Amino acid sequence: MDEHAALVEGLRERLGEAAFYRWAGIELVDAGPGTAEVAFEAGPEHVNLQGLVHGGMIATLADTAMGLAVRTVLEPGRRHVTVQLGIEFLSPGRRGRIVARGRTVKVGRQLGFAEADVVDGRGRLLARARSTLSVTAEKA
Repeated sequence: MDEHAALVEGLRERLGEAAFYRWAGIELVDAGPGTAEVAFEAGPEHVNLQGLVHGGMIATLADTAMGLAVRTVLEPGRRHVTVQLGIEFLSPGRRGRIVARGRTVKVGRQLGFAEADVVDGRGRLLARARSTLSVTAEKA
């Protein structure tokens, strides 16, 4: 298995182990050094009272993409957690495929910075997000 395939498979396993991501239907599409793309099929269980995809689902997708993008560049034995998340909602999300493309901006010994764009199945930009992540040693 080449490096890219191993990276993607490892991240897919991590997501698959977490009941939250299975419940939300979030899946890893692809990843590379400093990038991660995740998606889900927005259905009736993901919409708000107006029939639009709930902003919390869009924010969750963006946060997941950014966190996984940072994970791709962490040294072994390090972990990360989001400490700040900012998002602008630019267009309403409708039912169907929604994709978040996360990318690292900078990852240091204590902090990481990432960005993500969230688009619908037609490529329409729904949201743009930024996050700051705390980077620490794995808990023993």
